[in-house]
Amino acid sequence: MTPSGRFSRCCVAVTIRSMNDYSDRLNVAIADRRTPALVGLDPRLDQLPEAIVSAARSRTSNEVDAAASAFDEFCSRIIDVVASLVPAVKPQAAFFEQYGPAGCQALQTVMRKARNAGLIVICDAKRGDIGSTAEAYANAYLAGADPDAAVWAADALTVNPYLGKDTLEPFVRVAIERGAGLYVLVRTSNPGATTFQDRESDGKKLYQHVAAVVESFNVESTRECGYGSIGAVVGATYPAELTELRAAMPTTPLLVPGYGSQGAGAAEVAGGFDARGFGALINSSRGINFAYRNAPYREQFSPAEWEQAVEAATHDMIRELADNTPAGQLLQT
Repeated sequence: MTPSGRFSRCCVAVTIRSMNDYSDRLNVAIADRRTPALVGLDPRLDQLPEAIVSAARSRTSNEVDAAASAFDEFCSRIIDVVASLVPAVKPQAAFFEQYGPAGCQALQTVMRKARNAGLIVICDAKRGDIGSTAEAYANAYLAGADPDAAVWAADALTVNPYLGKDTLEPFVRVAIERGAGLYVLVRTSNPGATTFQDRESDGKKLYQHVAAVVESFNVESTRECGYGSIGAVVGATYPAELTELRAAMPTTPLLVPGYGSQGAGAAEVAGGFDARGFGALINSSRGINFAYRNAPYREQFSPAEWEQAVEAATHDMIRELADNTPAGQLLQT
């Protein structure tokens, strides 16, 4: 039986048979929480609550170590707030890595805490390289079903495909072996994405060529519920392309950035879902992490109540997605 008894009949069968597969674990988590909301963990020292920064500086005179300590506490407390509300979190590796070994240790700690809390962890590191180097990256990040299988304990990893299909293959191989997932950059949310991604070749835009490769990887790994473990990053800031790519990649799970602080709302992400409300994770990072600094939450919560603001913003996101996208179907199963 699936958590809360809310998954569809075909997925119950898959769950019993193969809970090591990333797409199975992800869809069960989405069904259990009844939402596709994803909370990004993007700690920025100048936006953290002052009490957390001051406490970290009181523990050490080393500013780098203090920043890492503050990130650890801040993200860990966010995890405590959202673990029962959403299926997954997405730590952005760069914010931690800028503080060297101490920051990397904080990232490792945060990822492990999230796994222990029952969350799917997507490490947003956008790795990509050739041959044995790609395999080393995959071995380092892709823990998959077993958190102890890799140093970073990630369920899934974002990867950059622009060195070619062969550079993705080591990631795909390790992901399938370990029950992990990948999210390949296909149509990113940044304004400059068109510079390269809209370039045409053989009658198709570059992002469409990348999408076809990603979908091809899922042919052999797709489960009965309809999705493989090789996903795609498709930005909510390009809603027409999001709808197009959902249709072009029917077995590919989508990771959708751009909601919230980047300007997209529920209407823009609706095209990323299948009719059942599955198929996409919608990310919000700054809009939830630093809700206490922004309207309407700054009028409702003091800086000392920043966790209550995180909780309120998460609930609001969940409600908006349910009310305005096929994700509302998750409430009916």
